Amino acid sequence: MKRVVVYGDAFVDYVADDATNRTFTTHVGGTTVNVAVGISRLGVPASYITVTGDDDTSSDVRKKIEEEGVDLSFAKRVPDKRVSGVIVHLTEGFERIFHSYIDETPDIQVQPEDLQEEIFDQASIFHFASGTMFHPTALRTSREAVKMAKQRGLFLSFDANIRLKRWKSEMECRETITSFLPDVDLLKVTEEELSFLTGSHTVEGGIRRLSGYEIPVILVTAGERGTIGVIDGEQHRVGVEPVKVVDTTGAGDAFMAGILRELYTKGIPEDPKGWIEFIRFANRMGALATTKQGALTALPRLHEL
Repeated sequence: MKRVVVYGDAFVDYVADDATNRTFTTHVGGTTVNVAVGISRLGVPASYITVTGDDDTSSDVRKKIEEEGVDLSFAKRVPDKRVSGVIVHLTEGFERIFHSYIDETPDIQVQPEDLQEEIFDQASIFHFASGTMFHPTALRTSREAVKMAKQRGLFLSFDANIRLKRWKSEMECRETITSFLPDVDLLKVTEEELSFLTGSHTVEGGIRRLSGYEIPVILVTAGERGTIGVIDGEQHRVGVEPVKVVDTTGAGDAFMAGILRELYTKGIPEDPKGWIEFIRFANRMGALATTKQGALTALPRLHEL
């Protein structure tokens, strides 16, 4: 059976309990972890490529990911590695703010030579994000993973997921992310990320500036205003039903899990109508994720839909 392969960095999220940002609850997270767990909860076989250590935190992270049914047989374990952390503040409107990062061992990364051909042979979809690309080793590994996926004809899904505090400069971040765009089949960005990558102050302008990359599918998420799906250059706005928002952490990852689940189970749509249905399903996933606190804890399960 084919599977979805996800590559990235596991995190421990310290999420504020309320807008005072004085007390925090700990969650296993990281955008790629969330996506891998999200699709597993939706009944899709998922493998996660990452690196962890042998301390208690690393063991706890691996245990929780495996308990969710995600395969870690291709994940690397280096004794000295320490799982990264991120402190997440909340605004009065329940929007998240990535306040600061904790990374004791940034130089311990998955190496390009650690990637095994077997895992890509077993896959139909490869999903990745920019979260670790600030590090030169992780960047090389990302490029090698994309190369191996393309050689096998996998569908390539890329979440920009920009976290500027991890980069040396805005220019380096922008140039690195855009260098991957010619190779991907699907790009997910927020409105803010679209503006950052293109320099345009409007969504329409940003989409026009991305047209030169000839990305088959671009998904521009806009929270409660839904998603703009750009399918072969044609724009389609897909709304989302309102919900009572508790915490937006992980909403974009739940959305992405929904898209990948639909792609895996139904294949690539032959027309925009099929993509619109995929986006509608993903919007629902993202909305449901905002009704609970945390990321993994909030990801919907198949029986809840």
